[in-house]
Amino acid sequence: MTRLMKTEFMAAITQLSAERRLPKGVILTALESALVSAYKKDSFSPEQEISVKIDPETGGVRVYLQKVVTESVSNPYREISLAEAQNLQGGVQVGEIVEMESTPRNAGRIAAQTAKQVILQRLREAERHATYEEFASKEGEIVTGTVQFIEPRQIRVGLGRTEGIVPLDEQVPNERYRIGQRLKLYVVEIVHGSRGPQVILSRSHRNLLRRLFELEIPEISNGVVELKAVAREAGHRSKVAVATSQEGIDPVGCCIGPRGLRIQSIVNELNSEKIDVVQWDGDPKTLIRNALGPAEVASIELIENTATVVVPDNQLSLAIGREGQNARLAAKLTNYRIDIRSASAAEAEKPSLEGASAVEAEKVSLEQAAIEESQPVSELPSAPSELQLVEPPVGSEEEEPAIALAYSEVLFEQPEEKPQIRFAEDVLPRISKEEKPSRGKEAKPKASKAKSKSYKRQEIHFEDEIGQ
Repeated sequence: MTRLMKTEFMAAITQLSAERRLPKGVILTALESALVSAYKKDSFSPEQEISVKIDPETGGVRVYLQKVVTESVSNPYREISLAEAQNLQGGVQVGEIVEMESTPRNAGRIAAQTAKQVILQRLREAERHATYEEFASKEGEIVTGTVQFIEPRQIRVGLGRTEGIVPLDEQVPNERYRIGQRLKLYVVEIVHGSRGPQVILSRSHRNLLRRLFELEIPEISNGVVELKAVAREAGHRSKVAVATSQEGIDPVGCCIGPRGLRIQSIVNELNSEKIDVVQWDGDPKTLIRNALGPAEVASIELIENTATVVVPDNQLSLAIGREGQNARLAAKLTNYRIDIRSASAAEAEKPSLEGASAVEAEKVSLEQAAIEESQPVSELPSAPSELQLVEPPVGSEEEEPAIALAYSEVLFEQPEEKPQIRFAEDVLPRISKEEKPSRGKEAKPKASKAKSKSYKRQEIHFEDEIGQ
C-alpha cells in the first residue's frame, strides 16, 4: 500500500511537470521547501532547523533535524555535544552541522493542508521564474501569438503558458484585430509585475520588419546580404537599405525574390504595408539618390548634415511623397536632413545669388584697391569739399592768404563767389563817438533800402567837403 502511494505520488509529480512545463527537479525542490514549512508548524519547534529530502526514484520523504556540534551545549534545539555527534557520525569536528533523521510517522491534516498551499505557491513562483528566463532570452526577437482579449488600452495575446501585452502605442493605427487572430509580434521587453513577468509586445516597432526580413530571406539570415538601415512608418510605408560584400550577388533582387514572392510574404504579414528595398552605398549622394526613389534626382549638394536636392519639376510631388512621407523616410534612412527643390525654383534663385556674389566681389575689389594706394584709406579726407590754407609765395602782392582746394580734381562745380562790396564807412572818417551806438545796445540791422539811403547821404557830404 505504501509502495502504491509512492508510485501515485511520483506519477502526480510527473503529470504536474508536464502540465506546467517545468523540470521535475524544480517541482521536487518546491515540494521539499513546502514540507519543511508544514513539518515545522506541526511536529517541530520553530527554533529547530530541519530539512526534507524526497527520493526522485521512489518518492519517499525523509525529514532530518540539523544541529551544530559544540563542546558545551547551551541550546539543545540547535546544538549537540561533540561526544553525541561522534556516536552518530564519526570524524565530526566542533562547528560542523550534523543531520539526524527525525521523520514523523504522521504529518497530520493541518500539516498536509499547509503543505498543499505552500506547494502551490512555490510552483507559481517557479513557473514565473521559468517564464521570465524563457522570454528574457527572446527579447528583441519575433514570437507568434493568438489574440485572446481586446481592451481599450491594450491587447492580450496568448503565448503558450503565459500572456503578452500589446500597448496602444505599440499597435498599428490602421490594423484591426480580432479574437483568435494569429500574429507575429516583436518582443520589446520583459517587465516584473505583481502577477509575474509581463511580456511587452509590439506590432509597430521597426525591428519587427528587420526580423521578418531575416526570417523570410535566407541570404540575410546567413549573412550574405546585410540589412544596413530600416525606416518605417507603421501601417503605411517602409524603406530598407541592403548591401553585400560578395561579387555577383544582387542584394535588392535577393530581398524581392522571384516574381516578388519573398517581399510579398512580408507585405502580407504587415497587412499590405508598402516596402521599398534600396541599394546601400557608402557615398552619401548616391545613397540619398537611391533613398528618394522612385523619383529622379537632378543634383545633390551636401553641406554638413544637410542635403539640398534638386529634382525636375514633374518629379517634385513624387520625391516629397504624400504628406512628405517619401522625404521623411529617406531622411531617416540616410540620417541626413533633406531639402527638396524643383529645377525651376533653383534656376529662379540663381540670379539673386549671382547678383549678391557680384556685389560682394565689387566690394572686395574696392577695398583691395584702397589698400594698394600709397596713402592709407584712414588718412584720406572724408569729403572732397574740405579745404586747407596755403601760404602765398614770397613777394606776392596778395595781403590775404589764398584759399586752395585739397584736391585738384573736383567732380562738382563750386559756386561762383560774388565780388566784395566796399561801403562808404571804409573810406569816410570814423563817425564821432556821439553817433556811435552804446555798447550795451547793439544796433539792429536795418532793411536794405534804409542802408542805401544812408550811403547816398554820406557820399554827398564827402563831395561837398572836397569842393570846399
